[in-house]
Amino acid sequence: MYGGKSPQELLSGSFTKTWLHDKWAPLVGGAFGFLGACYVNYGTGRPAFSGVQKHIAAMLAVGAAATMVDKWRNAYFAEKDATLRHYIELHPEDFPTPERKKFADVLEYWQPIR
Repeated sequence: MYGGKSPQELLSGSFTKTWLHDKWAPLVGGAFGFLGACYVNYGTGRPAFSGVQKHIAAMLAVGAAATMVDKWRNAYFAEKDATLRHYIELHPEDFPTPERKKFADVLEYWQPIR
């Protein structure tokens, strides 16, 4: 079902990152920081865009926090994948390469009842 790839090939990490990959966390974090500052102003009865310095500080702070969380997440998943790769290298008999199947072999015959 995996296109005939072995488990080693599935965990090889051979994917390409898009141009937005490294920009996504700071952009979304900055947007949430800006909107959070607007929400605080709305909740306290001020105009939404008053105190622009708070908006800028919130954008920078939440954007930096989102970047740090994204880096931590990438490191966590890299370590997890390395652990899985190492286990598969030590126990290849537990992970045979799956045979390729056609949908005709997987799906059962279906007779509509009318």
